[in-house]
Amino acid sequence: MPIPLKAGEVLRGRYKIRRIIGQGGMGSIYLADDLRLEGRLCALKEVEHDRSLPTDLLREARDQFLREATVLARLDHPNLPKVSDFFSIGSHDYLIMDYVPGKDLRTLMLEAKNAGTFLAETDVLNWGSQLADALTYLHSQDPPILHRDIKPSNLKLTPSGLVKLVDFGLVKLLAPGEVTITVLQGQGTALYTPLEQYGGDSGHTDARSDIYAFGSTLYHLLTNQPPADARDRFLDPDTLIPPRQINPGISVRTEKAIMWAMSLHPDDRPQTVEMFRESLLGSYQPVPRMPVRPGSSITPYIYTDPERALILVSAGLTLLSLIVTLAQFP
Repeated sequence: MPIPLKAGEVLRGRYKIRRIIGQGGMGSIYLADDLRLEGRLCALKEVEHDRSLPTDLLREARDQFLREATVLARLDHPNLPKVSDFFSIGSHDYLIMDYVPGKDLRTLMLEAKNAGTFLAETDVLNWGSQLADALTYLHSQDPPILHRDIKPSNLKLTPSGLVKLVDFGLVKLLAPGEVTITVLQGQGTALYTPLEQYGGDSGHTDARSDIYAFGSTLYHLLTNQPPADARDRFLDPDTLIPPRQINPGISVRTEKAIMWAMSLHPDDRPQTVEMFRESLLGSYQPVPRMPVRPGSSITPYIYTDPERALILVSAGLTLLSLIVTLAQFP
């Protein structure tokens, strides 16, 4: 574990540490004063690389940090904290981001749970719509950017009602034709992580991985209970309790959308964040390819429009061939 920065310590002659506000296996986040811009508070994220890595891999990890920090610094969206600076000191790398005041959604959920109630579905869907805005923006970048660690504690609600998706610790850039790259090695938080993400960087993750975590986050916020781990669900599908069995006040529509997003196979989930948003709030009716009954291996196949057209053409050609054949006989 790295030695924590001390209160009053100044980095790069500009960022004065106040206190630690978050900590994980890959580093810590500190609240700091920006001495160059009077009155500005910022979040300083310290990145600790695995020192057991061979020298060439450690150098590549540092290069990755610089490349991807450059990309993050270009992002500009109201539901994302702005990355304003990045630098390295010794064996440590640092990201400087806007400090986001307010409570995270996990704290709000726990407050509701302790009061013996649930968060209002209308509030959760409003927050979800804002999260969809942030993810759509990230996924539309060139190359697309995945967050890979969406969960209630990484969503902060500002005093003005704005939701911010924070902690870019596992952000991943999707480079065309290449194995994807991660700023910090890691797999996300187990309860919200899809199966394909357990392979680390050797696993294939794309926008649908964020959609799984998105659905899992809404599940937790609306039920006060974390969803079953994807690995447990793979062994026993019944471990995931439908949300309405826990909170009957949830609408059928919302439950269907969440269960769709949490499908184990990426192909069975909404293929885009906008599709998931529409299933939650718009006119789109989710039609997940789910087992006929829990635990069943029989899956109904849902034909796409091109497949239906191909079937009709094939049937027409078969019928025409039969007519021609019969016409040859007197």
